[in-house]
Amino acid sequence: MSTESPRQSFRDVMNVPNQLTSARIVLSIVLFVFLAFECYLTGFVLFIIAASTDWIDGYWARKYGQVTVLGRILDPFADKMVICGSFIFLAAVPESEVRAWMAVVIMGRELLVTALRGFLEERGSDFSASMSGKLKMVVQCLAVGFSLFYLSYLDTPDVQAHAWIAHSLVALVWAAVGITLYSGVEYVLAAIRLMRR
Repeated sequence: MSTESPRQSFRDVMNVPNQLTSARIVLSIVLFVFLAFECYLTGFVLFIIAASTDWIDGYWARKYGQVTVLGRILDPFADKMVICGSFIFLAAVPESEVRAWMAVVIMGRELLVTALRGFLEERGSDFSASMSGKLKMVVQCLAVGFSLFYLSYLDTPDVQAHAWIAHSLVALVWAAVGITLYSGVEYVLAAIRLMRR
């Protein structure tokens, strides 16, 4: 018979990494409110904070052995909420360089990989994030961050955005789409290999 109290169990589940992940979900909602009102500088700051918690909670969970089932579910959900939601909002702003089809590609890839991971891990296969998946997240964060930074310049009539910011933004947005497609194909091929076994 287990002597573990419900309070102790709840404290173990809602450890620091899971609290950070939960905070990222709340932050993403606040971020979307500011983006809806075109407050891009505030949105940029909120996005940087939200994206930073993704690295911190993962590092903390691995270092202190606080990986939980809840964390494995919440963490990718929070990531997808922040990234996909940001791309959807940016797609509505022509100056962001994010087009609607790009947001669809990014969201479609995330849904596909999530479905494959759930299907395979339910059958005991290891479908952990690959290096391209981690790189994809970094480039997507850079693209969203740069886009919000650029839009904050446009919000200030007396300040003109430098040309290098606009060129870097275009390059990052296309790089995000490219690495997203590449990563998606890599995951699909990995899933096919696992299913053949």
